[in-house]
Amino acid sequence: MNNIPLKVMYYPMMEYGEAWELQKRLVKAIDGEQQQEHLLLLQHPPTYTIGSQRHPEHLLLGPEELKQRGISVFEIDRGGDITYHGPGQLVGYPLLWLEAGQGLNLHGYLRQLEQVIINYLARFGVEGSRKPEYTGVWVGDVKICAIGVKFNKCRHKRGFITSHGFALNVKSGIQEDGFRGIIPCGIQEYGVTSLEDVTGRNFTVEEAARDLVPLFSAVFGRSGAFEPAVNE
Repeated sequence: MNNIPLKVMYYPMMEYGEAWELQKRLVKAIDGEQQQEHLLLLQHPPTYTIGSQRHPEHLLLGPEELKQRGISVFEIDRGGDITYHGPGQLVGYPLLWLEAGQGLNLHGYLRQLEQVIINYLARFGVEGSRKPEYTGVWVGDVKICAIGVKFNKCRHKRGFITSHGFALNVKSGIQEDGFRGIIPCGIQEYGVTSLEDVTGRNFTVEEAARDLVPLFSAVFGRSGAFEPAVNE
């Protein structure tokens, strides 16, 4: 499976609910062969998302404080626990058709997503790693990229279409912006970090998105080019 066409779209900012609905529409369209596979790259306004594990105690802020800070909360259908999305973070939603019988299961897909981020960090001399008990990418004992996905069973073809994806912390200060209001992914013993913190360099989220595309394409055997988009 090599060089399958991939539509890559970058949105500088998109409300979480809008992006979630866009994913659902594209999953249906890809299943019906009305759209090609997509990789959505974007930023969200301050948002907490709670995955299928559902641990409300890991959200440390009450309704009034959430309102004061302007942070939205969504209970969603991906795997995993609670995480934060916000400006300065590159969020990626791959919408890929994984054909039945190809041997790529959920765990294999998660490892490939992790590998994309590990390969990206290596470009800057940063050693990204995995922790066997947790999903995501780490630099030492701090997490730089959270991953949570869903496999959507196809109605019109054999296999699954992926949705949700990864969240790479790019800008320094994102820890204070949102992660202090939760127990990220339910993990209390480890903290979070960002690309700027581990490299000592300045990055824009768009720069990170642009540079990540060829690495994603190589790992997944797709052929896609970075393309800025206007909100649909």
